[in-house]
Amino acid sequence: MSKLRMLRSVFREYGLGWAFYRTLYSAKLKLLAALPACEGLFEKKTPFPKRLDLFTVDTAALRRFLQALPEEDKNALIREADGLCEGRIVGFSSLLLDYGNPIDWQKNPLTGERCSEKTKWYRIPDFNEKRGDIKVTWEASRFSHFLTLARAFLLTGEKKYYEAFSRQLEDWLKNNPYGFGANFKCGQECSFRMINALLAYAVFRESGIASPKDKENLLELVDRCYRKILSNFFYAYRCIKNNHTVSELAGMIAGAWCTEDPKHLRKAYKMLAATVDRQFTEDGGYRQFSFNYQRLALQDLECVLSMGEKTGGVLPERCLQKIRNAALLMYQCQDESGDMPNYGSNDGALVFPVTSCGYRDFRPTVNAVHALAAGWRLYGSGKHEEELLWFSGGKPIERFPVRAVARRTSAFPSAGLFTLRGENAWAMIVLNDYRSRPAHMDQLHFDLWIRGVNVLCDGGTYSYASETGKRLIRNESHNTAIVADRPQMNQKGPFLLYDWTKRETVFFGEDRFEGALLSRNGYRHQRSVRLSGSGVEIADTADRDFEIAFHTPCKVVKSERGFQLSAGGETLCRIETESGGSVSAETRSLYYLREDPATSIRIKGSAGHTVTTKIKIF
Repeated sequence: MSKLRMLRSVFREYGLGWAFYRTLYSAKLKLLAALPACEGLFEKKTPFPKRLDLFTVDTAALRRFLQALPEEDKNALIREADGLCEGRIVGFSSLLLDYGNPIDWQKNPLTGERCSEKTKWYRIPDFNEKRGDIKVTWEASRFSHFLTLARAFLLTGEKKYYEAFSRQLEDWLKNNPYGFGANFKCGQECSFRMINALLAYAVFRESGIASPKDKENLLELVDRCYRKILSNFFYAYRCIKNNHTVSELAGMIAGAWCTEDPKHLRKAYKMLAATVDRQFTEDGGYRQFSFNYQRLALQDLECVLSMGEKTGGVLPERCLQKIRNAALLMYQCQDESGDMPNYGSNDGALVFPVTSCGYRDFRPTVNAVHALAAGWRLYGSGKHEEELLWFSGGKPIERFPVRAVARRTSAFPSAGLFTLRGENAWAMIVLNDYRSRPAHMDQLHFDLWIRGVNVLCDGGTYSYASETGKRLIRNESHNTAIVADRPQMNQKGPFLLYDWTKRETVFFGEDRFEGALLSRNGYRHQRSVRLSGSGVEIADTADRDFEIAFHTPCKVVKSERGFQLSAGGETLCRIETESGGSVSAETRSLYYLREDPATSIRIKGSAGHTVTTKIKIF
């Protein structure tokens, strides 16, 4: 692949403006590295914060809610909070990371290597072979665990959880001078850090336990984080244009209110309205083609809606409608268990972990953000309601009535998502007409769920800083067609896909989907899917020899008639095909930096001939 062709594709698909601003930002970093004295040219001057009572939390209601949780959930919360007091943090919602006590805020516990708090942020790479993924270093400094400490305090009343919050906040400030080390590389990280600290502080303040020193420390934290957000916002707004922009605007609103900076407060709300308009489609899709990142953006927005009463800021109705539609799309693409297809990039982010529900349960955020934007809840009572309590501005849950919404066969053509629903099974098919950059080569991916089991699944992400992560981006990690040496799109590094596929045709009916894609690498793939009471029939055609891949976490037994899939001792379905097929061991990643066993089924097809796959559901 010639470099010239790549550049032509990037300019055509990403736009000259994007290329210009990326080049400008790259020039800024090179200038800073060559002439550190010029850093002041890029730094914004901000007023020092004057107030911190941004969030209103009904601590009595939260305490009652937590104390009514099942014993196993209460015990799990206490165990996790006890570990946090000693510097052991559950990273990416699944990985126990020991940062030491006191916490080493520059350390990657997986490699034992650390960044230096004496090195300027622009001299530290995101990915380093020896140190590893910088996201592991960042995880402790997001302060998401402060919310777990606050929850444990509300549950037990034990002061040690407040003391851990207070001690770690002060220690972070001592060991993270402004502009130095890994934790000042990213404005989004500063937004998460500031908002989590403010929200946890609200609990301790309203409980009458926070000290004057805590207030002093938090004012200093807000000052540093707000300065970083303003000083580097150009990158998020002009270059990345994704969840980073939404997160940093949420942080800008918080920082502007705390510093009594009305100019930037008005500007942040105006820019956020324009950003929501650009990043969400009319039918509820999100520009990053990822349920993980859609949830992250919606958590940012529920935080903004929660701040509205104090800040006086209001998002226009068109934005609220897009937020409602985004929540409803996720509701319709969700399994009854609360889980969702592992669609698109998944970096393990759950920045406001204010629930006892698992990371794979999307109900807490979908419920909370919809309630705040629409005034009513999508789900009945349950432990998923805690997130709404945290962001309701002190309002009781009863103020948001429940309205039943049936899950049904649905088409979201702008989002590129289509669902078919039957009595015991449902499916989701992906076929996008790209208007913003894709992250995975998952066009015509087919996801199948039977009685709460994700029988045919997406491979996931694992890590942006690994060869495994790069492999999981490509066709072969999705349930779609593979043409040898011809990926759907071309790839440069972990984030840049170019030569975007084209959605040629799409048809959608009550029980049927049909669609076709054109790859710029020289092939066409057409797929039809029909769901009936007894199962699914999939027909695939390509104009070159191909293989169909299906990935499953289930136990697979190959027979003459095909493949039998079972889980938990229960047979769920049988895959039948005239073309035969093979089975090989594979892995999938439901959580960042974690792999789980899976099986890959491959079915061969020849150019111009249709491969029919029948899935009989038991």
